[in-house]
Amino acid sequence: MDRSEQGLLRTPTVPEEGEDVAATLSATETLSEEEQEELRRELAKVEEEIQTLSQVLAAKEKHLAEIKRKLGISSLQELKQNIAKGWQDVTATSAYKKTSETLSQAGQKASAALSSVGSVITRKLEDVKNSPTFKSFEEKVENLKSKVGGTKPAGGDFGEVLNSTANASVTATEPPTEQTQENL
Repeated sequence: MDRSEQGLLRTPTVPEEGEDVAATLSATETLSEEEQEELRRELAKVEEEIQTLSQVLAAKEKHLAEIKRKLGISSLQELKQNIAKGWQDVTATSAYKKTSETLSQAGQKASAALSSVGSVITRKLEDVKNSPTFKSFEEKVENLKSKVGGTKPAGGDFGEVLNSTANASVTATEPPTEQTQENL
């Protein structure tokens, strides 16, 4: 290996933060004229390659845009596809899966808790319905119903009694339509 080949393989020293520029200049002074000239040619060549690649990339991007235009692919469609792909990628991660499982378990526990609260409320309402106070109230409503509604036998559940009492009071307050027409 001759000295010029060693110069190409050597990495150029770039001043680190806080290093003196004079130290960099001394590294340049250690290169021979041939090595410096060879590096300048290589620098020019790399810059030219970068420029060529930039031009090729611009041409490819233009061609890509033309193909998308012909296919009717819009920026909005691309955005939708990217979002869908991104969401798909997110849902495939282990963190998402763990979070999803945790939330699912929390939802199941909340559902079970609400179910037990519902059954407790149902039991409490049944207790209220079977309480002596409620029974007394129910009897008073049945008595009122028999006074307002007529000769229908007392009995039935509380809901039926309330509905029939409500219907009886509505019919008692509305004038019959047939009588109104006859009077005209």
